[in-house]
Amino acid sequence: MTPFRYRKNNPLIFFALIFSFVVFSPLHIHAQKNSQKELQKKQEKIKKEIDEINKVLKETKENKDVSLGTLKTINVKLKKRQSLINTINSEINTLNADIRKNENQVQNLKSDLERLKKEYAKMIVFAQRNQNAYSKLMFIFSAKDFNQAYSRLKYVQQYSEFRKKQADEIINTQTQLIGKLDELKTQHQEKKVLLVSEETEKKHLSKEKTEQEQVLTSLQQKEKDLKKQLEKKKRDAAEMQLAIKRLIAAEIKRKADEEAEKKKIADKITSKPKPTPEKKPVKTDVPELNDAAIALSADFASNRGRLPFPVNKGVICEGYGEHEHPAIKGFMMFNNGVDICTTKGTQARAVFDGEVTGIAASPTGGKLVIIRHGEYLSVYSNLSDVLVKTGQKVNSKQTIGTVMYDEDEGKTSMSLQIWKGQKTMDPSAWLYGAR
Repeated sequence: MTPFRYRKNNPLIFFALIFSFVVFSPLHIHAQKNSQKELQKKQEKIKKEIDEINKVLKETKENKDVSLGTLKTINVKLKKRQSLINTINSEINTLNADIRKNENQVQNLKSDLERLKKEYAKMIVFAQRNQNAYSKLMFIFSAKDFNQAYSRLKYVQQYSEFRKKQADEIINTQTQLIGKLDELKTQHQEKKVLLVSEETEKKHLSKEKTEQEQVLTSLQQKEKDLKKQLEKKKRDAAEMQLAIKRLIAAEIKRKADEEAEKKKIADKITSKPKPTPEKKPVKTDVPELNDAAIALSADFASNRGRLPFPVNKGVICEGYGEHEHPAIKGFMMFNNGVDICTTKGTQARAVFDGEVTGIAASPTGGKLVIIRHGEYLSVYSNLSDVLVKTGQKVNSKQTIGTVMYDEDEGKTSMSLQIWKGQKTMDPSAWLYGAR
């Protein structure tokens, strides 16, 4: 008699299947828990951002006149609020999927438990019928040959061991079932809390949309005056960009001349001077860099998406590139960087290690600072005061000045630009958590 033939109702194969379920299921559950935790972290992050926007908005509303700054801040808050609702929805969907899986697992565990108990009952009956030593000896010695007798002996031993394992498995399955039922109870409670939270956020969103419409209507009523102000701001912004470009071009030339002079001195020391044909200067966006500057460039580039915000607390209230004015249809605006709204007295800080290479008065008001990071440059404008000097080495997150408060718009904001040579880049792609 062969004891372990691969039959459908073989109890050992069934035990192996149960074992694999117990061992590998927690891996999948762990992945689901991680996904839910990530959504919870994202939800907390957005809530903090909304709190910061509310602080900015409170400051903006202190100005009696309805301003563009108020509208921009409300628009940002609406986007964040919708993002928060979407995140809560994703968390509810993830939780629903977990609940469905756990409910299926509860049903499977109940079925498994019932089956295990029935199989164990059959084993007990069989054991009671064949419990005396004489029956076992007769079963073994009635074998046709030695090999069959040995197989029967092993069967008797393994059957006894399996019966013990089956009893343990019943206890383990019962424990798992109780755990799953408790987990389901907790998940249903979490879902209730999330649904209440979602409903609350939807009410906030509705209220904020009404506020947005009121501000928008008020601004549109002053469209003529607003257009004049915007045209002026557009000219000022273009003038500022030209000033920044000149400063950067001068810095690139200075750096290129400096490296050329170093190379010239090094060539004189290492070799005799050789007559070389005169070459016309070639325009370049990026100067020749020494090893230290190349290393810094590589370091800066490797931190794309991980740079700190240029303020401790604040939100991006205007993005990079061309976009339509939020109040006047068809009126296009362009931003070479990102505008970051914050609160009065907030200090600006460097986004990375580098050297201050330029400080100037901004045509739009306030001051601007340029910091070189190898072939990359970061530009901070709309500062009321500057706390660094040209040529000074700065570290990441080091304070460089104070963000200026705009009396007309009743808001505190600064602009951050990222340049590579003489080309601008989208700063939101470089800042941690900006996207």
